[in-house]
Amino acid sequence: MEIMGYPMETVYLTGLIIFGCITFLYVLVSDLIHGAFDVFSHILNPTLVLSFFTLLSAGGYILEMVTTFSSWLIMGLAAGASFILVSLLNIFVLIPLASAEASLNYSEEDLRGRIGKVITSIPSNGFGEVFIEGISGNIAKTAVSLNNDPIGQGEKILIVDVKSGVVHVLPYEQAAML
Repeated sequence: MEIMGYPMETVYLTGLIIFGCITFLYVLVSDLIHGAFDVFSHILNPTLVLSFFTLLSAGGYILEMVTTFSSWLIMGLAAGASFILVSLLNIFVLIPLASAEASLNYSEEDLRGRIGKVITSIPSNGFGEVFIEGISGNIAKTAVSLNNDPIGQGEKILIVDVKSGVVHVLPYEQAAML
């Protein structure tokens, strides 16, 4: 079978190269142009559409080269396999990634009462940096001593308040006595 005078192997290989390159470029710049595709539903995600055509072209090319099936059967098999693989990609990769990204968010109010560790000493009347470990990830924040007492590197701290992105802390032993 031929399309516009080109054998199907050439059509599939050309499609594989073109859609493979477009898919690769889209993955690199998807954050920049993601907003343009927000009007489409979840099923018309450009990653899925481009992956479908890339896999269709790859499957069609391989089947045309190694089998003697008719071109229509090869196209159907390649489309079916591509649909199944893209569905698995969506279910097991893209959907979990989308929900995992949202779970890393935290508010500054969530930091109150948390225990952390000083990674850059906090001088009196000055700023330092603290490290807070959590289930959703680790956070490093600028810190100031609540009582203007110096706090050394490596000491445990208790976050008492958060103002303008700066955590106000007390040494953890001192906070335990209060």
